[in-house]
Amino acid sequence: MASGGMKREISETHDALRFGINAGVKADLAPPHPLQSTIQSEAKFWADKKKFGTEAIYGSAFNIRKDLDAQILSRFQRPPGALPSSMLGYEALTGSLDDFGFEDYLNMPQDSDSFRQPDMHHGMEVRLGLSKGPICPSFN
Repeated sequence: MASGGMKREISETHDALRFGINAGVKADLAPPHPLQSTIQSEAKFWADKKKFGTEAIYGSAFNIRKDLDAQILSRFQRPPGALPSSMLGYEALTGSLDDFGFEDYLNMPQDSDSFRQPDMHHGMEVRLGLSKGPICPSFN
């Protein structure tokens, strides 16, 4: 699963209530757990190895086409609202459709007592750059 984070401008002041306590640039760049960096580096190694193999078999145009498809499918999302974007096409292309981790069924925000329904109008304003803040403030 991709970790979602909000973009912050360097020149704007840090909002501790919205973004959490500022631990500096190192906290933004470092993964939350040491094992996570190992998992990410291993996944990148195997993806590069698979890309090299497909290039040797099918040629470089195959990888270029696959990268373009991945870029297109990773941008496609539903508007903010009651149903989250599933990214089904991207997951099918990358092969992550078969991975079923604990994050898929544990600690879902919809099951929380403090879950608030997202405001679709504010979410679209944030996505279009008309408003600032998180797209969906899920918790009180």
